[in-house]
Amino acid sequence: MATYPSDLEIANAANKKPIDEIANSIDIQKKDIISYGEDKAKLSHNFVNSLSKNNDGKLILVTAISPTPAGEGKTTTSVGLVDGLCKIGKKAMICLREPSLGPCFGMKGGAAGGGYAQVIPMTDINLHFTGDFHAIGAAHNLLSALIDNHIHWDNQLDIDPRRITWKRVVDMNDRSLRDITCGLGGTGNGIPRQSGFDITVASEIMAVFCLASDLEDLQTRIGNIVIGYTKKNQPVRAKELNADGAITALLKDAFQPNLVQTLENNPAFMHGGPFANIAHGCNSVVSTKTALKLADYVVTEAGFGADLGAEKFFDIKCRKSGLKPDVVVLVATTKALKMHGGVKKDALGSENVEAVLKGCENLGKHIENISKFGVPVIVGINDYVTDTENEHEQIINFCKNLGVQCKISSHWEKGGEGASDLAAEVAKIADSNTSEFKTLYENEMTLWDKTEYIAKNIYGASEIIADKKVRNQFKKLEEDGFGEYPICMAKTQYSFSTDPLLMGAPVGHDVPIKEVRLSAGAEFVVVVCGEIMTMPGLPRVPAAEAIGLDEDKEIKGLF
Repeated sequence: MATYPSDLEIANAANKKPIDEIANSIDIQKKDIISYGEDKAKLSHNFVNSLSKNNDGKLILVTAISPTPAGEGKTTTSVGLVDGLCKIGKKAMICLREPSLGPCFGMKGGAAGGGYAQVIPMTDINLHFTGDFHAIGAAHNLLSALIDNHIHWDNQLDIDPRRITWKRVVDMNDRSLRDITCGLGGTGNGIPRQSGFDITVASEIMAVFCLASDLEDLQTRIGNIVIGYTKKNQPVRAKELNADGAITALLKDAFQPNLVQTLENNPAFMHGGPFANIAHGCNSVVSTKTALKLADYVVTEAGFGADLGAEKFFDIKCRKSGLKPDVVVLVATTKALKMHGGVKKDALGSENVEAVLKGCENLGKHIENISKFGVPVIVGINDYVTDTENEHEQIINFCKNLGVQCKISSHWEKGGEGASDLAAEVAKIADSNTSEFKTLYENEMTLWDKTEYIAKNIYGASEIIADKKVRNQFKKLEEDGFGEYPICMAKTQYSFSTDPLLMGAPVGHDVPIKEVRLSAGAEFVVVVCGEIMTMPGLPRVPAAEAIGLDEDKEIKGLF
């Protein structure tokens, strides 16, 4: 079997172009960018605002089947697809989320693609990049400090320390910070209370950052964040602490979209990165809308499988922003389908056509779900060098029987050229104007009914179950005026159910609801099903142990 260089080796060998040349390829002048070195830049606020009269290009969403330890390569496919579109002569660009430091040093790895379908500079993107996440973390923790400071002095808002819902954040996997007691050490250190840390990508500031349409909208949303409740159980908002102005000021530069490039020198925006569980898992609205004004085809992705990522992209991001996708690319791999078909990870290298067919139950359910939003779908097989023709044929025939196109894409090995067939078909579908996009449910439905509708129609559940305390949380939110908000489901990404070991396409299961959380600035209600970790821990052997500097002082060990 052929051997291939590592992702980092491929990225380091790339023929990068100066970032002003990349900008010029999509009609952005040098005066309209703020350079961060020679290979990355931000777009100025004035330039972004000047594009409002431009026509919109076609919006292409890349999503995937339910994730497995074998991997699906959603980001890699997204990058390969945009390179493929450019390869066949289309004016295209990509919009992706920024990666978090926590997974980079932990177990998951980075989020800049892989093989010969990457966004570069890979090391910068996966580490500090342009400082956006640091700004978001500082903004979040400024609000935390203002809350405790308000209580320390006079507590004029009568905030109940036992009902503060706003934690602190850090962009690192650190399980020791999940539950803390702050304010210890005497009266000069504030009032002792129990709190904790989340990872930065789980911050509501991050979700607000990615849903805001401009700086004014950003400040309004920040002001509307509910940080806790009074002793009379009334919501307290950030604007009551006069926090919204300072927080927006901290985010002013970060809010400008980041411009980088693919290995094949095609333009890429990477901006924002909310959790795909506790939030909506999509890059910023401002970068997506800006890209649509600059390119004829814009490729973007949503976190995890289509049951979480695509559903939230449609029901939260599109609902709130007015975006309308033209086509969905559903990514699958033979390895992942074999795992859904019951094959263990160590046996995935052998041909198993029967397991592929059984695993296609998961693929079929995702296809069915996407059709409920009125957007045409095409399946992209992310080709592995160990795949066999028989396995590919099984997937293609399965899709054909459902009336869905399926294309093999070898972008990991061959870059844009390997994705050309997929790109041509995606462009053809996007240009057909057959999308009749609609959200899954109406705003006027009750919060409980919205949750139940998602569980039954997307997850195949028989019912949702919750104790009286949780049912009262739904009722309280509606009484406080949040009843028209969409639902952001937080559950395991590995299954349609809430059991991560229940693979394939299970039906008739119950979806237990553990708690309900309000994100008033982001304007959605988080429904937590099962155990959801908002502060991950590091594995026994963290990826950080392999990262360092080589003799030339260049970073090594990063994938």
